[in-house]
Amino acid sequence: MSNELRRAFGHYPTGVTVITTTTPEGRWIGMTANSFSSLSLEPPLVLWSIAKSSTNYDVFRNAPHFAVHVLHSGQAALARQFATRDCDRFAGLQCEPGRGGSPLLEDFHACFDCETHEVLDGGDHVIIVGRVLECRERAGDPLIFYRGRFLETLGPGA
Repeated sequence: MSNELRRAFGHYPTGVTVITTTTPEGRWIGMTANSFSSLSLEPPLVLWSIAKSSTNYDVFRNAPHFAVHVLHSGQAALARQFATRDCDRFAGLQCEPGRGGSPLLEDFHACFDCETHEVLDGGDHVIIVGRVLECRERAGDPLIFYRGRFLETLGPGA
């Protein structure tokens, strides 16, 4: 059922994000995720999920702050970079610390600097709810993930 379910889930197009945080020792951590969603305007909340099997699980599960970067249509390579294991995911990137210390990428479609509000069990994942401290947005088209691949255009009439 899990392969069939994964394929069926893939029929729902999503945006692509890079989520970042800082370890207690000050090391930057980041990963690609498509499980991001808005949750509430009052209070300003967003959510995303991370697999309990992820090498980044413990860091994000316990992080007091994180940043969500919604990627734009020209950032498929960056999404792949942050999805690659055993590499310096921040290589060649300029970042500045957010309000809670999470690295903020200089290039994005939208960015949400958050403090962790709640962590909820979600089967083989946890759902991380963040309170948005600051947000920024830029014009352009989003990067889309659909049926296992990145789409960098919304197509005609979009």
